[in-house]
Amino acid sequence: MNSSNQAGSADNIFTIDCKDVLLREYQISDIDAIYSITHQPEIVEYLPGWNVSREQRLDWLLNYETVENKQFLEAVSKDGGIENLRLRLGIISKETGEFIGWCCTGIKDELPPSNREIMFAISKDYTNKGYTTQAVQGIIKYLFEHTDIEQLNSIALLRNLPSNRVIRKCGFDFQTIIEIRQEQYNHYTISKSKWRY
Repeated sequence: MNSSNQAGSADNIFTIDCKDVLLREYQISDIDAIYSITHQPEIVEYLPGWNVSREQRLDWLLNYETVENKQFLEAVSKDGGIENLRLRLGIISKETGEFIGWCCTGIKDELPPSNREIMFAISKDYTNKGYTTQAVQGIIKYLFEHTDIEQLNSIALLRNLPSNRVIRKCGFDFQTIIEIRQEQYNHYTISKSKWRY
């Protein structure tokens, strides 16, 4: 697995090469795929606030998500100090070039410091193929090798067995059960010093 972009691909789009998938910074052209995936019942069950209107999704993509991605990548190229910036990457099938999910990192206010989180989701059409695990491993490797991050968090609803499985497979250690908005989550962490890839 390698990160193909400090400058990167020919059109200068940041990507991380994972075995069967690529992680790629969000593009405006991803709008329909993101919108569609966020409305799948399997995604709505675990990410209920994400199924917003297409107009709202486009506003976020244009004015926040792609803008903050650029700021994040500039901070990495400068000194690796990413502070509270977020990075939102699409999971792209190498076989089809299709946008099939996302793997992102940002600050989760409900977690104790250091509260940088990895979160992910994948289309129901691509589950149980190892793609999400590859994506999460890819972003962990990138963050630990290119930023000043020393610890990462991930959370999953207790009933979300697939996400809990992915998190454990990627080397996160269970910490405790936390409550956020009357829902119970397993809280996991992984530290750079103990990271094994």
